[in-house]
Amino acid sequence: MDGWGMRTEAWRQKVWKKIPQRLHQMGVICRRLPWTKEDIKEFVISSLEDVKGTWVFGVVGAVGEFTAAPGERVSLIYEDDVILAHTKNGAMQIKINDEVRALTFEQSDLTKASLILLVVKKKSGNIPTANVITDLGKDVKPLFKSDNQRLFDLGLGRKEARFSVRVASGSASKALKNTLGQNFKKAFPFIAEALIQESPTRVIDTAIGRIEVQGKIPPPEASSPLGPHTHLLPNELETGRPLPIGMEIPSSYLPGAIFYPAK
Repeated sequence: MDGWGMRTEAWRQKVWKKIPQRLHQMGVICRRLPWTKEDIKEFVISSLEDVKGTWVFGVVGAVGEFTAAPGERVSLIYEDDVILAHTKNGAMQIKINDEVRALTFEQSDLTKASLILLVVKKKSGNIPTANVITDLGKDVKPLFKSDNQRLFDLGLGRKEARFSVRVASGSASKALKNTLGQNFKKAFPFIAEALIQESPTRVIDTAIGRIEVQGKIPPPEASSPLGPHTHLLPNELETGRPLPIGMEIPSSYLPGAIFYPAK
């Protein structure tokens, strides 16, 4: 735009405020927010301090959700680029560096808060993942105490996120060891019951951080608990989608975390 740098800050702010309406009229759904690294950090911290919604890590069919259950607060520590949050049954660590970008998806009703998607440049967002059930050994970066537990990658083979479980010796550990080297689809019938019964810590890693969830895994017919929880749904995993329908992003980005505002 000619003369942008010569305009007053008040004039530029008026233009920024009009952009969402103009993009909506043009049918543009996804757009990058003009947020700096500090802006993104402030948003994340504010969302956790005020419990304004839910953070979701993962892919369609395999996600971890972090939010406080009713009546709970979030314990929060942040230093430099790292933000660490805990509740009774959940923990989230997120790193906001110069590679992180904030995208938004406009709603049809512009008076409603839009969800926020944090992404990284694809070339810098690689995380180690496996295509088969894999014993990763002792977890080197647990958010909860993990003495004598081992981390098993469930072998989803997805570049956007790794879904693992951290187990002690028991039925879940035995089932996982018996299916080492098998892909998730083949192994799932042999590990599902043990995982539900033992409910080990679920660990979801993405390019920008990690969510860990403890607490009982509900049986398939039950509702998810309030507060931190996970979803592991083989039928939805079959879609291969990294993000829900309608959340299409530029191919140069890799999704890291979604923030859903409270209704």
